[in-house]
Amino acid sequence: MLLVHDLLERAAARSPAKTALVCGDQRLTYAELDALANRCAQALRARGVRRGDRVVLWLPNSVEAAVAIFGVLKADAVFVLVNETTKPDRLRYVVQDSGARAIVAEARHAAVLHGLCAERLVDTAIVTAASEVPGLVAWPAMLAEATAVPPPRTGVDRDLACLIYTSGSTGEPKGVMSAHHNVVFAATSITTYLRNDERDVVLSALPLSFDYGLYQLLMVVLFGGTLVLERSFTYPAAFLQKLAQERATGLPGVPTMFALLLGLDLTQFDLSSLRYVTNTAAALPPSHVQRLRAALPHVQVFSMYGLTETKRTLYLPPEQIDARPGSVGIAIPGTEVWLEDEHGRRCGPGEVGELVVRGGHVMLGYWQAPEASARRFPPGPLPGERVCRSGDLFSRDEQGFHFFVGRRDDMLKSRGEKVAPKEVENVLHELDGVLEAAVTGEPDPVLGQAICAHVVRRDPALTEAAVLRHCRARLEDFKVPKVVRFVEALPKTTTGKVHRKGIGAP
Repeated sequence: MLLVHDLLERAAARSPAKTALVCGDQRLTYAELDALANRCAQALRARGVRRGDRVVLWLPNSVEAAVAIFGVLKADAVFVLVNETTKPDRLRYVVQDSGARAIVAEARHAAVLHGLCAERLVDTAIVTAASEVPGLVAWPAMLAEATAVPPPRTGVDRDLACLIYTSGSTGEPKGVMSAHHNVVFAATSITTYLRNDERDVVLSALPLSFDYGLYQLLMVVLFGGTLVLERSFTYPAAFLQKLAQERATGLPGVPTMFALLLGLDLTQFDLSSLRYVTNTAAALPPSHVQRLRAALPHVQVFSMYGLTETKRTLYLPPEQIDARPGSVGIAIPGTEVWLEDEHGRRCGPGEVGELVVRGGHVMLGYWQAPEASARRFPPGPLPGERVCRSGDLFSRDEQGFHFFVGRRDDMLKSRGEKVAPKEVENVLHELDGVLEAAVTGEPDPVLGQAICAHVVRRDPALTEAAVLRHCRARLEDFKVPKVVRFVEALPKTTTGKVHRKGIGAP
């Protein structure tokens, strides 16, 4: 029976002097990270945090965030990561919904923390400040007064490890319940196909509040490697310089990151240490896959698909990347997937259906939302088992490789025909002058929905006529955008996905 924090303790026992975490100017060995996590756990317990209590971490990528994650787990509690850009009203919702006992945040949020304490929404508010903040617990002092001896272990692997709140683009966010066994299973499966070992150095600018970013930390601790944790991806050139400096072997990213990286002259950076790159959150356009392969011929490219409710679901083995650049692959090790139509019938090759997922990575459900849980996690093949309905439409080929079609909710209907925005976006991304693109539908009295392309230009000379000419040559008539709008940027979620519903009319 493995708990998530056992992964850190095992790595610290195996390689205490090895560098576990690099963040800014700070470098922690496994022994140091484990000792700080023990101090954090002891301090939380001294302040009343008990088994199963929720602790909100409203923090940027930082040493404090990494320590707090493992500290909360060692206290047999449940961590709830919240993105540092989350607004106070949304934070308040998460605090109330999760019933948090404590919160950890930066000192600049002191006023918000005082408000939460005044409303008795939390018992303890901790700030990661070097000096005392009146009325709040100072992180350095809290750790200094606690012992580095591990607290008594009382949890089991069916206990909750974390609540990961979904983005909530269609309403209030829901807390996905991840048990220890879910997390350990998912991390083990992913590191198996990535073939990670203790020699790997992973460079990540993905927020820890995003499950893709969180698992970079958890997986590195599992295989005993090193995580270079960047606070942001604001300066891509500086990011690549860091990659060269730290001799990183693994680079996780999302399509928007890779679009920016492909706009740089990659030959100006020493990327010889890089062994693999991974992409998820949204499918990487085939044109970007091809450009990555051409720019980094020595690097394995893993196109992947996942959702918070299962962590990771599909991956494309690198040896298939050239033959199937538009595919996100097969089920991750130890899991099973299939496609179902709207009547629950399993789909065959070439048919489009909703992806259904089965395995140890299927999370427990949504926190305090039994009806939503029942819809997303229906009964599975065995009594008492549950599977996950992804809400995403796929097709698969004769060999069982899957191709993302689109979100069921995102499908458009123009001239009476169904249109998957992702198909049109992939065609738009083939144009050299396009940096990013998103497709939406707008009400039209004749067409039903008019296809609208929102394009961020890489080449300022790119015209609407050139875009439409390109689309007409590659798409059926009803899929060709009626209008092209050039925009400075596309709205994004905190995880880097294009926020399609946030794209407004002009």
